[in-house]
Amino acid sequence: QVQLVESGGGLVQDGGSLRLSCAASDGTFSSYRMGWFRQAPGKDREFVAAIIRGYGAGMYDPSVQGRFFISGDNAENTVYLQMNSLKPEDTAVYYCATGTPSAWNNWGRGTQVTVSS
Repeated sequence: QVQLVESGGGLVQDGGSLRLSCAASDGTFSSYRMGWFRQAPGKDREFVAAIIRGYGAGMYDPSVQGRFFISGDNAENTVYLQMNSLKPEDTAVYYCATGTPSAWNNWGRGTQVTVSS
């Protein structure tokens, strides 16, 4: 199975920005959809954003709508998550995933995002 590798996490102050990247280990992205999820300590993993290959427009959880933006670069086989106006409650491990129309079936190992107040 193709490995997904996230990068770009780190420590940022309240109101700051980060851009996460997700690349496929073999350099190709052939899945129907790509997305980002996050898991905060003591909480379940939750959906953040997703994009359908070739469609362009992203889908977002209401908690990040207008602040986060998902995009895909077919030439670089990379999916990005631009995160602006970050809040302490955005602190979590962020996971990249790919999937079919009915299931998310491949996951990265995650990258830590910490927003300090």
